[in-house]
Amino acid sequence: MDGLKILQTSDQANWDYDDEADVLYLTVGEPRPAFGVDIGDGVVLRYDEANREVVGLTVIGLRAKLAKAA
Repeated sequence: MDGLKILQTSDQANWDYDDEADVLYLTVGEPRPAFGVDIGDGVVLRYDEANREVVGLTVIGLRAKLAKAA
């Protein structure tokens, strides 16, 4: 059975935070087209179907999540 590649070691992790929208975008490697899977609580997993790899996460409402954790 072909396995899903959850996370491969990468020398490059990128992130971008949209302060106005309060959204954090995390990408492993170079940003690339991916399918978004809502995994709940404002987190969207980004999945490259062709390579069967998780390539990033989008976290919606980061400020509220951090405030709740404090």
